[in-house]
Amino acid sequence: MRTFGMTYDTGFTTAGTTTREPFDPAVVRREMRIIRDELHCDAVRVTGGDRDRLETAARHAAGAGLEVWYSPFTNGLTLEELLDFLADSAGRAERLRRGGAEIVFLTGSEISLFTVGLLPGDTFAERAAVLADPQLLRAALPGLPAQVNAFLGKAVAAVRARFGGRIGYASLPFEGVDWAPFDIVATDAGYRDAQTADRLADGLRALTAHGKPAAVTEFGCTTYRGAADVGGRGDAVIAWDDRARPVRFTSPVVRDEQEQAAYLRELINTFDRSAIDAAFVNTFARYDLPHAGTDDDRDFDKASFGVVKVLDGGRTGTAYPDLPWEPKAAFHVLAEYGRSRSRANSGPASASAPASG
Repeated sequence: MRTFGMTYDTGFTTAGTTTREPFDPAVVRREMRIIRDELHCDAVRVTGGDRDRLETAARHAAGAGLEVWYSPFTNGLTLEELLDFLADSAGRAERLRRGGAEIVFLTGSEISLFTVGLLPGDTFAERAAVLADPQLLRAALPGLPAQVNAFLGKAVAAVRARFGGRIGYASLPFEGVDWAPFDIVATDAGYRDAQTADRLADGLRALTAHGKPAAVTEFGCTTYRGAADVGGRGDAVIAWDDRARPVRFTSPVVRDEQEQAAYLRELINTFDRSAIDAAFVNTFARYDLPHAGTDDDRDFDKASFGVVKVLDGGRTGTAYPDLPWEPKAAFHVLAEYGRSRSRANSGPASASAPASG
């Protein structure tokens, strides 16, 4: 892979709140430095549904020397509202790019599922129910690609009018995206689970067959025993209240940081052997799923894709005493991969450097 990346959540908006509360720019700046200096990532995919937060995080990522994948990830907007959000964000991204930052812009993320007007349903729950019902899904899918591509055509035009860098889109497989207008082919469906394990290699070959740089913009695993078998559905064991706060586990799960770490290492090895240009771990932290210490029933971090465990009650960690989290086993596995990758990448440059004197 050319690019080893980390997804960074600035706050996914739902039920009047976000998944990142509080949002402290000083903490964001510190975390971006850790992503670069400790995990040795090349890039960060900055996601979320707040325009100012996206710009703030992107600025701090660029300041840390990271390539920035500027990735609006909105929820509940109409297509018109999303188009306005993307156009405004493109202008903000261009200001950073003209300041010297390396920026890739994604024209939305999984829009058919999280935007009103593509799949049937006025709410995310209603649209998700369509995906879960084979009969409803069969009825909805035939017309979906045309609608998705009609919108993305408008989005690409609006973004290119304001942004001069490379453009992609974080897609879902059933959306049937026409990649002709894009510079980068990308998917959020980079997960391997028990049902898809034998199809992952074929999916990667299909992704790279377009003749353009291809990216897995999301892959990861939650932190309990058996989570590797469910892949991207690992947080489905949480029941939420009407304010999008975790209430309880729907079934008992056993904390297992090693399972998450082994899964990430396996997928990274798979991507390294493929023709994928970039891959982004999901995710650095889930601030809405805190670790409750010895209270196992309230340890919602078990259902978190984060590679650090956010501590509840305002506690700070010991590894980084100024921050409200501790690294998980996955953090250390990624750090070792990043270090070995950095050493391998620096070897040829060092060998080719002219001798002094």
